[in-house]
Amino acid sequence: VQLQASGGGLVQAGGSLRLSCVVSGPTYIRYVMGWFRQAPGKEREFVASISWTGSSTFYQDSVRGRFTISRDNAKNTATLQMNSLKPEDTAVYYCAAGSQNYATTAADYDYWGQGTQVTVSS
Repeated sequence: VQLQASGGGLVQAGGSLRLSCVVSGPTYIRYVMGWFRQAPGKEREFVASISWTGSSTFYQDSVRGRFTISRDNAKNTATLQMNSLKPEDTAVYYCAAGSQNYATTAADYDYWGQGTQVTVSS
């Protein structure tokens, strides 16, 4: 299984970015998809996750109401729409796939993308 994340970049505070993650590999496995981020000198932290059907989503408190996670299983793609970005959102963002519902820790995910840099200027 391979994950390819894209969509990062430089944006001013208050702006928006849209991250995408394409999953390639066995499609009969119903993956939970998650997004994590890691800022310099900090541990990787959970941002959002979405169940296989898309009916359940979870967010870190600091991004709830600003970020939206979604997925298109026909295209094997998960997306993180980020609005009202803040400088503290600056980090490398990683997409991940796993088999556990309600998973919010990195150890619960089995496959990881390479990361995409998001930089929010003040």
